[in-house]
Amino acid sequence: MKKFTIYTDGGSRGNPGRAGIGVVICNEKEQELKKYGEYLGDNLTNNEAEYQAVIFALKKFKALFGKKLAESTEIEIKSDSEFLVLQANGKYKVIDEKIQKLFIELWNLRLDFKNVKFKHIPREKNREADRMVNEALDGLSKNQTLL
Repeated sequence: MKKFTIYTDGGSRGNPGRAGIGVVICNEKEQELKKYGEYLGDNLTNNEAEYQAVIFALKKFKALFGKKLAESTEIEIKSDSEFLVLQANGKYKVIDEKIQKLFIELWNLRLDFKNVKFKHIPREKNREADRMVNEALDGLSKNQTLL
């Protein structure tokens, strides 16, 4: 079974406000394979952006490596959003209507993989994904692949 680590981050300036995501896909040795930053638009919350980052990451993984590899792959999502990680791991209820829709989309995407785990990490350990968010928000990247 293959294992990959994906670092994700989402951010909103204004909360709600202008939002973006950052995603860094790494192999089992933590070597960066691909990274992305994308501007999402206006009037989104930080939590919506965090969910959008994970959704983007799983969809992008399938697009890059194919459904067959996804089905035999274990993904560890590392995020500095405790809110996202606790909800994705079933520890927090999903009450907000907008987040419920994103949670369902994320839940359904998880079914395409052998296993998807969520791990909360300190912000300092998520610097590259955070950098991708900020570049997207600063207009330096729009759905841009940097590797």
